Amino acid sequence: MIDDIDRKIVDILQKDARTSNAEVARRVGMAPSGVFERIKKLEERGVITGYTARVEPRSVGLGLLAFVFVRTKADALAAQTEQRLAEIPEVLEVHHIAGEDCFLLKVRAADPEALGHLLRERIGGVGNIRSTRTTIVLQTVKESTELPSTPVGNGKRS
Repeated sequence: MIDDIDRKIVDILQKDARTSNAEVARRVGMAPSGVFERIKKLEERGVITGYTARVEPRSVGLGLLAFVFVRTKADALAAQTEQRLAEIPEVLEVHHIAGEDCFLLKVRAADPEALGHLLRERIGGVGNIRSTRTTIVLQTVKESTELPSTPVGNGKRS
């Protein structure tokens, strides 16, 4: 659990991880040393798991976004399969899901030909894959890694 000040700090850093401790401190009404300690504790507790730069995919030749539903042959090998899928650089996310399919992947490729190669050679080469279904994204309306500060639901904070 995090308190309201920690939540404000997390919100600020989610919007811009490069915000200085002094600026964060000013916004939450604390001393920079106190904010530094809180951020350090949030990192140690695994609330803040890292800091990244967001890169425009087209600028690095990965303009095609697709979601791939994966079915496997045996659940006994799920841990091995998810690890091997996660090791493929073009696979940005691996989700073990309920339903007819076993995994949902978010992938990036240069173009449809590169996506085909990724599906046949890299994902198909994992070995335990029975089938895939792919949805190609035509336009992205919203894509974010920022979590809402107050969870949707009963209004209570978790």
